[in-house]
Amino acid sequence: MVISRMKTEDVTDAARIEEKIFSTPWSEQSFLEALEQEYTVFFAAKKKEHCVGYIGAYFAADEAEITNVAVEMEYRRRHIAEALVAEMQKEAAGRGTHSIFLEVRCSNTGAIALYQKMGFSICGTRRGFYEKPKEDAYVMVYTPEISTTTGED
Repeated sequence: MVISRMKTEDVTDAARIEEKIFSTPWSEQSFLEALEQEYTVFFAAKKKEHCVGYIGAYFAADEAEITNVAVEMEYRRRHIAEALVAEMQKEAAGRGTHSIFLEVRCSNTGAIALYQKMGFSICGTRRGFYEKPKEDAYVMVYTPEISTTTGED
């Protein structure tokens, strides 16, 4: 499994995964438009030449918002989502990002557990955030510990 920046040739696979997993999926065009934005970063997990998972985020000032995390059903439970989140955390650290936010369905206990394992914590709830089916979302945040060194005079 190789994780790298998503390229235009990964978009068809990513849109196919979206269609299978999400009730309001992104289209190929949505991915292509996002990839053109300088403030957007997507990573793809690839097996051979096929994208089997991905993560995307918008960066603004010192914050990031994860927009999508998905892994094909047959590739789940192989730590791919964990590796994708870790890659985005590294990207955020390199950009000096102080906080990474995301929304997750309150019923998605597997994803919530993964995000908590990766250092995210629940910081709020968005009522009626999801439409199909109607459901609340937890807002989760990751705030990397900023290490500072103090010298003695």
